[in-house]
Amino acid sequence: MFGRRSPRHPRRTRHARRARTWRARLAGLGGCAAALLIACGVAAPGTERAVSASSVHVARADDAIQGGTAQAGGWGQGGGYPMMPSPAAGPVNGRGGAVSAGGAAAATSANWAGYAVTGPPGTFTSVSGSWTQPAVTCGAANAFSSFWAGLDGDGTPTVEQTGTEADCSTGTATYGGWYEMFPNAPVFYANPVQPGDSMSASVVAGGGGAFTLTLTDATQGWTQTTQQASATARLGSAEVIAEAPGNGTALPLANFGTVNFTNATVGNTVIGNAHPAALTMVSGGITEATPSALTGGNSFTVTRDGSAAAAASPPATAPPSPGANMSRPAPSPAAPVTASTAP
Repeated sequence: MFGRRSPRHPRRTRHARRARTWRARLAGLGGCAAALLIACGVAAPGTERAVSASSVHVARADDAIQGGTAQAGGWGQGGGYPMMPSPAAGPVNGRGGAVSAGGAAAATSANWAGYAVTGPPGTFTSVSGSWTQPAVTCGAANAFSSFWAGLDGDGTPTVEQTGTEADCSTGTATYGGWYEMFPNAPVFYANPVQPGDSMSASVVAGGGGAFTLTLTDATQGWTQTTQQASATARLGSAEVIAEAPGNGTALPLANFGTVNFTNATVGNTVIGNAHPAALTMVSGGITEATPSALTGGNSFTVTRDGSAAAAASPPATAPPSPGANMSRPAPSPAAPVTASTAP
């Protein structure tokens, strides 16, 4: 999803994924659609740097990961777009913002919906969450959505995340799993993901810039674990999110109905004990997706707004080439160390 931050006050949007042509991307999208999650930047005023959409560049990998278990750069997945950080539209975590029905601070983001916590650099070293993979209802238009757990992205320039995608490609629903070390491009797994699957994700910082990202589909019987590194990760936020992936700005959000998140934890406690912000996705003045209040401190739903979903499914039209205003793709990242189990 976006570079996984969304444009809010000074929140940064994630770097745009692919410079591929729309046709090439959508042709590959028929495989597994693992759109990358966009990290939501919801930090207090003065603690984040503003980044305009025009400054976001494409970060993608051109080569497949060795071993055939994953594909770098998102070729054929999620339209080739990354999850991005989320610029929020208001203060969060109790910094003067409104309070949601569940007692959490309320904020808005252009590309994130869910719950996020922020703190000084080094505050957060692990996050986890589970969800039931939602089914998307597709019209003729292309649309995208991703669901994930991750560190950073809310007021910080990187996002370390893993999750699933649910996209619409010319009327066809596509699903898949991925991980992303934003601003690097997302890497998509070849393992199957279907609506109704029981998913779980965790991201753990091991010190010295090392991260372990784990994604499990209990229904299909597979787990993917990858060891990655980031020299610039600040560990300043943790979040469990539904996102509209993007190419510098949020793309049309797929109609996923309602996604149910459970077991959301930060460190050794439920996310509700970490003073989270409840993030509502608002784009162009239209509410796109809304989180419920927390139940038991660790469970919530995110619901796609009905009117916005209808507007996202107009009659088929030729989409503009997403690569038209993107910069040259970044070189392929080093192949990750990946362990997987499959039935």
